[in-house]
Amino acid sequence: MSQSVTSQPTAKPSQFGRRRLPRWTPAVIALVAVLVGTGVGVGAGLSSHIQWGLIALLLFVVVNYAVTAAVEGPRQAKDRVVTSLVWACFIIAVVPLYSLVESTIAKGVKVLDGNFLTHSMDGVITTGPGGGVYHALVGTVEQVALASLMAVPIGLLTAVYLVEYGRGRLAKAVTFFVDVMTGVPSIVAGLFVLSFWILILGFGYSGFAGSLALAILMIPVVVRSTEEMLKLVPNELREASLALGVPKWRTIIKVVLPTSIGGITTGVMLAVARITGETAPVLLLVFGNQLINFNPFSGAQSSLPYYVYEQYAAGNPASYDRAWAAALVLIAFVMILNLVARGIARWKAPTSSGR
Repeated sequence: MSQSVTSQPTAKPSQFGRRRLPRWTPAVIALVAVLVGTGVGVGAGLSSHIQWGLIALLLFVVVNYAVTAAVEGPRQAKDRVVTSLVWACFIIAVVPLYSLVESTIAKGVKVLDGNFLTHSMDGVITTGPGGGVYHALVGTVEQVALASLMAVPIGLLTAVYLVEYGRGRLAKAVTFFVDVMTGVPSIVAGLFVLSFWILILGFGYSGFAGSLALAILMIPVVVRSTEEMLKLVPNELREASLALGVPKWRTIIKVVLPTSIGGITTGVMLAVARITGETAPVLLLVFGNQLINFNPFSGAQSSLPYYVYEQYAAGNPASYDRAWAAALVLIAFVMILNLVARGIARWKAPTSSGR
């Protein structure tokens, strides 16, 4: 006589009576920690809000761990603590950035208007109001554009060589010099161009001289970022293209570079953002100018970093306002470049067709 065995449905983990905290528990604990931290700060007479925040953060981590350990167990409590610390580090990193941007906007909007963006400092008394940043904005655009035209092709070709062709002593030597150039201070690059381009070859101070120093600073950043992006391209894509009889150079142009165009563009924009705010090479090579100079190959020019330094060094309220406004223009300039680059990267990136 055979006995029929009836299969029982497998119980889900949640049916074993495992206790779980509601999802809103961390938010409630954080709110309570902020209130208690504020109360302790006020009661103790602490004037710094940063101290209040540190007290609230400590209370949040301790209470979150205790509550989670009591309900879900020590393993989940440790996971909650690590997650809380990650979010805390993120907030700590964002707070100085927010403070910087907020201060720049609050102090920069005082004189930032159409007149400020379309006029130079020609005939303007430093201690008085008026004047603008147009000549410095023109200089920055031209100098960064020239530096990018020189550095980006060299950096891209160098990275392609190192990833796709580089073998032996030459590749090791190129990698070594790229690493050395990454740590070169901007003032050293400016001194090199000053001694070679101006003192030895006899060329004068100009925006192009500043672009040469900026290109030296930009090349290693482009090489390193592009090299890492090219390494992320799967070798299967290269092998598939080569298996179809496509030459290697065409595989690089049509397969490898389009696949990594988003990361490459981001790396290039990081390099542009770095050189846009450089002041030391400009002080040595561009030399500053109160007038508008559209020719970067002849005569001194100004730039936004030099303009900020120049106005802040003047040491009066009117020049301070112009310096903050120029700093705000510089931040907006870099942000606009990043947005444009991301748009181009998304437009040129290969589309993945899903079934």
